[in-house]
Amino acid sequence: MSIYRIAHLSDPHLPPPPGAFGWKDVFTKRLLSRIAWRRKRKVHRPEVLAALVADLKAVGPDHVVISGDLTNFASHTEIAAARIWLESLGNPTDFTVSPGNHDALAGSAEVERFATWRPWLGDADETQFPQVRVRGPVAIFNLCSAVRTAPHLATGRLGEEQLSRLDALLCAPAYKGLFRLVTLHHPPQKGAVAKRKELEDQEQLRAILARRGADLVLHGHAHESLIGSVPGPNDAVIPVLGVASASSGPRGHSPARWHMIEIDDRPTSRHVRIVARGVEPGREGLSELGRYSLADISG
Repeated sequence: MSIYRIAHLSDPHLPPPPGAFGWKDVFTKRLLSRIAWRRKRKVHRPEVLAALVADLKAVGPDHVVISGDLTNFASHTEIAAARIWLESLGNPTDFTVSPGNHDALAGSAEVERFATWRPWLGDADETQFPQVRVRGPVAIFNLCSAVRTAPHLATGRLGEEQLSRLDALLCAPAYKGLFRLVTLHHPPQKGAVAKRKELEDQEQLRAILARRGADLVLHGHAHESLIGSVPGPNDAVIPVLGVASASSGPRGHSPARWHMIEIDDRPTSRHVRIVARGVEPGREGLSELGRYSLADISG
């Protein structure tokens, strides 16, 4: 019996470093985000994020998925500071980062803006999506739904090219028999977030998942822990899990937490258990909040 453990955290919203917002930014969408940060900085607490990271390191997962929104204004200064934070976590090959809408708030519209994070995006020596990382019994399909949007919108989009590549990759013989985990920032199911925050091409993504299948989808963006599902092939159900912001303090509507996905790969069967760890009101530090099986969702 072999258990492979993947940790999932999201939306850390790292504190903006000095110089993250300049005078030229008053003419961009960053101004609105700067105004919003005056309120949000009371919710996203660096000490909470530090405690969560310390808890995660103490548990020692085999791999970590971070599903976006490392930054707030997507400035070059923030992107660089986020890399320093990522380097502090450990070896880049043990982490997979899927960018979020705040990471693409303004600036270049090309995915090359994430070149600074390239070692954390996947194993390919280029900035592209999807990327696939095979770790133990798991194939991680990393998508990017981060795109620039108009003011007051936080929608995401994958685009035809990325969706077409995902369609081909999910049925590739190289990943047959592996636990296929899909990660992106925006939730793929209807109703998970308000319309102004939705994934614009979620129907196309669901159609691919219904045709090709997957074992689990992870996302962030909603700033709360969500359990959902999307249709898979032959009337199967694909579980979809979202997680609260990793830096959300007591004033947040959903306190910080992270999830451990424990994949028990046996010769004739596979069991997957989710262990939730996070901040519990009235208690110091992080603790286990509960555990359940993926069969409880897909069954």
